[in-house]
Amino acid sequence: MKILALDTSNQPMSVALVEDDQLKATTTLNMVRNHSIYVLPTINELFEQVSWEPADLDRVVVAQGPGSYTGVRIAVTTAKALAMTLQKELVGVSSLAVLAANVPPMTDDLIVPFMDARRGNVFAGGYQYQNGRLVKTLDEKHIAFQQLLTTLQQVDQHVLLVGQDTPKLQKAVATFPDNVQLLPEAYALPSTYQLAVLGRQEPVVTDLDDFVPNYLRLTEAEVNWLKDHPGKQDDANYVQEV
Repeated sequence: MKILALDTSNQPMSVALVEDDQLKATTTLNMVRNHSIYVLPTINELFEQVSWEPADLDRVVVAQGPGSYTGVRIAVTTAKALAMTLQKELVGVSSLAVLAANVPPMTDDLIVPFMDARRGNVFAGGYQYQNGRLVKTLDEKHIAFQQLLTTLQQVDQHVLLVGQDTPKLQKAVATFPDNVQLLPEAYALPSTYQLAVLGRQEPVVTDLDDFVPNYLRLTEAEVNWLKDHPGKQDDANYVQEV
């Protein structure tokens, strides 16, 4: 199976071409913000390097979020356009699961990937390996970093934190619980090879129109709209109205 995997959900932009278990080519840029300028040229360059044509693909796998509003939209929109135009399979994978997959499947520890969501908050979830496969064991959520650590302190097992402990998060939290270990920052760089591997195991999107980013929180536009329309979040037509 030939897979194009792409992740622009946060500051790093990463693209990979993977055939079965073999990484054919990959590029990661960690110093630019405007991913919309670089993502398609990077994809095209990788195709040229491995002598693939877009029609050779079997599947497009995308990091579906959470993460930066704009970043997640860029990847999801690009992936949907390619899948629709080329008539290829599309699979979405959690951006947090991609970080968790950086930890080798040789541990029984609880793996908690997190991303800075600003104002002392993070996106976080919990994963563990079961029979060699990464399984979500704690729901992904938008949560205060201090609250996350307080919750993990009650967990009766060793916890591996995977993410970038930014200066703002460091200010929000002075120390970690004894059972929580922050892995080196190298583990916080998303791997689109791991994204492709995870994407082989996930179900294919059946309706491209219904495939949307997973933000894990309301957008600013939604927050402002709800201020003007109190109680509408329980309305069945809420998303269409927004």
